[in-house]
Amino acid sequence: MDDTRIATLGGSRAASLGDIEAMAIAAYADLPQEFRSLCGEIRFIVADFPEEDVIEEMELETEFDILGLFEGRPIGDLGVPVTGEMTNRILLYRRPILDFWAENDETLEAIVRHVLIHEIGHHFGLSDADMEDLERQAD
Repeated sequence: MDDTRIATLGGSRAASLGDIEAMAIAAYADLPQEFRSLCGEIRFIVADFPEEDVIEEMELETEFDILGLFEGRPIGDLGVPVTGEMTNRILLYRRPILDFWAENDETLEAIVRHVLIHEIGHHFGLSDADMEDLERQAD
């Protein structure tokens, strides 16, 4: 991703949906092939905000309280396909990600990568607590 295309905090243009999508695709492509092959079929979608039903179901205070979401059945639960079941997908929420970026010292690419990997963790059936433990162990 060409950093000149994305505004810094003092710049004139925030990253677009397409910019965030390109960062997510690049972050996914940088993951080891062995890991990607275990992911199976998964879609990445970038939206400005979560849908209202997501906000209500997750009991979020605001639409800025979530950076990404895994929708579907974790790989370990797939077994026999269910008729009419949609492909698993990971949603990245542009505006909350940009808000988080504005308040932190990480690069936008690093934040997108972190959110993507976090949601892939849910795809593998890991809980938030599981991933927090893994991150602590990695530090």
